[in-house]
Amino acid sequence: MPVDRRRFMLKSAVHLFLIQNKEVLLLRRYNTGYEDGNYSVVAGHLDGGEPVKVAMQREAREEVGIEIALEDLDVVGVMHRMSDEERIDFFLAARKWMGEVRNLEPQSCDELCWAHPDALPENTIPYVRQALQNYLNGAWFASFGWDEAEA
Repeated sequence: MPVDRRRFMLKSAVHLFLIQNKEVLLLRRYNTGYEDGNYSVVAGHLDGGEPVKVAMQREAREEVGIEIALEDLDVVGVMHRMSDEERIDFFLAARKWMGEVRNLEPQSCDELCWAHPDALPENTIPYVRQALQNYLNGAWFASFGWDEAEA
């Protein structure tokens, strides 16, 4: 009997915690078809053929116009998540960046705001809220969206 050598593939994304004056940068999603009207952080899919930190550099440049040196990015969390499909999310924090934060994607983001982690808007995407709390509490890995018995 032949062996099926296809491998299961997970969608992967990077998410950025930009923290300034004890507040995190949030973006309100707009017109994307996914979590529209809810707050997230700078984020995007890995395009393939790029390391996680390079993908985060690219997304920060594309979405909010800032430059982050690779050595100023730290991977601070990983989440194995179930939503509409199974995913792996990498969460990074920037120690510093260059440039002024501005909305470069008004077609998919209708607001940027800074919020204290203890006072996030109610409509912050739940897994993003959890990942931020994990980061602040020093928890590096989490599962999210799975049945409790399976997690």
